[in-house]
Amino acid sequence: MERFSFNQATAQHWPLREAVAGCVAAGVPGIGLWREPVQEYGVDRAARLVRAAGLTVTSLCRGGFFTAPDWWDENRRAIEEAATLGTRELVLVSGGLPSGSRDVDGARRQVADAVAALADEAAAAGVRLAIEPLHPMFSADRCVIATLGQALDIAERFDPAVVGVVVDTYHVWWDDTVYAQIARAGKRIAAFQAADWVTPLPEGVLLGRALPGAGCVELRRLREAVDAAGYAGPVEVEVFQAALWSRPGPDILAATIDAYRGHVS
Repeated sequence: MERFSFNQATAQHWPLREAVAGCVAAGVPGIGLWREPVQEYGVDRAARLVRAAGLTVTSLCRGGFFTAPDWWDENRRAIEEAATLGTRELVLVSGGLPSGSRDVDGARRQVADAVAALADEAAAAGVRLAIEPLHPMFSADRCVIATLGQALDIAERFDPAVVGVVVDTYHVWWDDTVYAQIARAGKRIAAFQAADWVTPLPEGVLLGRALPGAGCVELRRLREAVDAAGYAGPVEVEVFQAALWSRPGPDILAATIDAYRGHVS
């Protein structure tokens, strides 16, 4: 359990204070937070809450969406929030194609330029920009960075303490180069997130994730690969699933711990 982290999104409807208390009661050492519920609770207040509970904030999700008109101010705020919460890792979901555009190469260049523009500010705050590739089905509207190799092509331009990558099993398991890319990533791996892939995908494909062991992903093999690459950090379980969200928070946490122990650790 020393590496386990419970991502807040796995129990989307569990209030932050209750989720923190649940993690403490279950002996969970880390929690991955999301900006929207943290902002609703109050960033400074949330920082005090997790510190008083003795929890480590393993990541903050999310920055990015670099095609939005307010991306600069929004990402600067995200960096400040990560620093306030005491987490080093700000997860970046890059954003999809600009409205009306079909230029995916140009959109990826825009992501690289935005990361470069933010790097010094992130470094000064002690926050690492963690580029997360998403499955290609999200390229149009959510994330033009679709492979770990594409994320590394950007990250390798910077100090690994400033820009890294996220290995999320749900998004990378299908890639026949993923193990070579994990080895390439090495100390640039900023976060490892585990979720399984189930079919058929729901109509809202974003909610097609499942607890470890429910689908087809070689989760332990991927975890062993990031370990072999030198990653010794937290292992977050992050699941978006309507059926799971309908359950009480403590039940979700208990099921998540069992799935992690049985299929990831």
